[in-house]
Amino acid sequence: MARAVEVPEYEVHDEVHLNPTRTALIVVDMQNDFVKEGGSLVVPDAEGTIPAIQGLLRMARESGMKVVFTQDTHTDGDPEWEIWPEHVREGSWGWRIVDELAPREDELVIRKVRYDAFYGTHLDHFLRLWEVNTLVVCGTVANICVHYTAASAALRWYDVVIPRDATSALDPFDLESSLRQTAFLFNGRITTTDALKVEDSRAYRSKLEEAAAEVHPHHHR
Repeated sequence: MARAVEVPEYEVHDEVHLNPTRTALIVVDMQNDFVKEGGSLVVPDAEGTIPAIQGLLRMARESGMKVVFTQDTHTDGDPEWEIWPEHVREGSWGWRIVDELAPREDELVIRKVRYDAFYGTHLDHFLRLWEVNTLVVCGTVANICVHYTAASAALRWYDVVIPRDATSALDPFDLESSLRQTAFLFNGRITTTDALKVEDSRAYRSKLEEAAAEVHPHHHR
């Protein structure tokens, strides 16, 4: 029997500043089966988050921030199909990332077999290689793949930022409880897409170039 439960207070940050050279945007599982009509496991609010995620992608691409897409991937015999209806069968229409959020050729797509995008993948390797320390995590499903990816990142001491308007869940309770848990347990910053402020990476790069010129003056023109 359903009963009303109040979500404990958690902070929603009015402004979050991001250094684009140390931040990566992680777009979780925005695939046809979860997002589009006719999908096998549609999340009611997922399609509505597409404009917000498009805005995040523009921000990331214009600032030079690294972008990663996760792609839930299953085949015959996958035990997850005993928990959920068959979904995101590798190679199918439902498995593909939605056209509106199509990854660019130079952007990383991580195929994952469990809720956590770090489990059995090379995600951590690439983030360390890029010297990233902050992850902006968005997509679907808030309390499942978004949550376990954010939790796994926090356990590796990445700073986690979740724009709530770019995240969707099967039920409003699931969204709120997940966001509260991320804020409470992992010190994650819950915010909105409009509140994200990207530092000027050009100024940062020019400082690096000046420093390099002092070390190697004959390379400076």
